Amino acid sequence: MAPIPVGRLVLDRMPDNFFAETEQVAFMTQNVPPGIDFSNDPLLQGRNFSYLDTQLKRLGSPNFTHIPINAPKCPFAHFQQDGHMAMRNPVGGANYQPNSHGIGPRESIAKGFRSFAEAEEGQKARLRPESFADHYSQARQFFVSQTVGEQRHIAAALTFELSKVKLPEIRERVVAHLLNIDTDLASKVGQKLGLANMPKPAGAAVPTRQDLDVSPALSIVKNGPQRFEGRKLGILVTDGVDANLLTALKAAIVKEGAVCEVVAPKVTGAKADDGSLVEADEMIDGGPSVLYDAVALLPGAAGMADLLQESTARDFVADAFSHCKFIAFVEAAIPLFAKAGIADALDDGVIPLAARKDIATFVGRLTELRFWEREATVKMG
Repeated sequence: MAPIPVGRLVLDRMPDNFFAETEQVAFMTQNVPPGIDFSNDPLLQGRNFSYLDTQLKRLGSPNFTHIPINAPKCPFAHFQQDGHMAMRNPVGGANYQPNSHGIGPRESIAKGFRSFAEAEEGQKARLRPESFADHYSQARQFFVSQTVGEQRHIAAALTFELSKVKLPEIRERVVAHLLNIDTDLASKVGQKLGLANMPKPAGAAVPTRQDLDVSPALSIVKNGPQRFEGRKLGILVTDGVDANLLTALKAAIVKEGAVCEVVAPKVTGAKADDGSLVEADEMIDGGPSVLYDAVALLPGAAGMADLLQESTARDFVADAFSHCKFIAFVEAAIPLFAKAGIADALDDGVIPLAARKDIATFVGRLTELRFWEREATVKMG
């Protein structure tokens, strides 16, 4: 018997249009290739119903399979037609079977879908495994497996979300649950929320397990890519930028498989020290440092006076620093640090480019993606 072909997803290019090819994708657990069937997992069974409702609401029509990104690539036959936003319909007057016109597809016993003939033994019952009563052990294992910085991010995220909750008793109730996960986590969140007294731990059906090993696989930072490939460097320039240094930095970034964009005070670009025009990809008003994974400050002395008057230039530097990004700079950019209020806080993640040889040092550090050691100095708690 010939093997049944199974569909596969090939990732070989970036989307041509993000909305059309990504935002409108309708992944659904019900869509299975021949030979695959559904297990009795209760979560999967529930999602088999809910995913269809999700796509109907999100994409606005029962004919979301007519959207090109969701349309089948191979021939198919069924009786579905009409409905809101239908873009193609079968020809003929009968969309049911059997019909006296003799038209339309017919089911195939040999090729049609068949559920897997799974052999059942014993009694089948609706019940929950005992492990379902353990609400905290997995959460604890996940939290203790994170780096200190990641744990700080989790506490900050919980604090942010709970700060939007208007009822104090609800905030306290969540902190009570956090006490069953990790007391330090609960304490940090409670302190940030300004709780006068810590609540008692929430009642737990079973005690939180303390014996689950730390799993390095659960940490994003511990499993970072160790490369800058696919990332983006923002290069801030002004009139008088060192053309040779800029060219060398661009070449080094491209060699790493990354992208660099030039940000300038004017969208028309800047005039380099050799008289050439450096074209800008972004005007600084529309190219904040949050768009980039790291930044390089390469202004020329001739353009610094005007740049220091730009609040967006101050924010470009201050935001990059507070977001723990690596920052490369030339001597002319030093006044920007004072303007951003970080002149006395510079660290090893802020790297001078005094010569072209320093580019290798800067690019080498970019594989770390962020200078997390800085976070303790720019954020409370």
